[in-house]
Amino acid sequence: MTTNPPAAARRPVSPRLWNMLGFLACLAGMMYALYAQYFLHLEPCPLCIFQRIALIALGAVFIIAALHDPQGWGSRIYALLILLVAAAGAAIAARHAWLQSLPPEQVPACGPGLDYLWQNFPIADLLNTVLRGSGECAKIDWELFHLSMPWWTLFMFVGLGLAGFVRNLLGTR
Repeated sequence: MTTNPPAAARRPVSPRLWNMLGFLACLAGMMYALYAQYFLHLEPCPLCIFQRIALIALGAVFIIAALHDPQGWGSRIYALLILLVAAAGAAIAARHAWLQSLPPEQVPACGPGLDYLWQNFPIADLLNTVLRGSGECAKIDWELFHLSMPWWTLFMFVGLGLAGFVRNLLGTR
């Protein structure tokens, strides 16, 4: 004879809790990126920095959604924001992973550093230059299970983006 668990035990994770978990996942990702930079001495390339910016932005949307805990249309707006920010981060990570997969003869030449671009170019030119990628972005310094960091970042953006979108879209149903 089986008995049904109490209704409280069957409730799905609330959007507020899910958004807090999404924020904590983004925080953990940033903490690892900083650990890799300062303790493993892996200098981030411009695309890595853009992925960090996207991860911080995604974490900001998650924490604001968690604190706001909207209902109805509000949760749908957060769902869309999460999806858009995660898609932007995933696109940057996918571009980075693609650059790393190129044969050496097709890798673009190294360009100026991000700090130089920031000081000397308009923002549109800076974005265009960074998103085209450079030789330093094609270098693989770190792998886990034969996948470089941009692949893991891509998986993180896709997973958090889809889960955050769906959970916030469903609201408290």
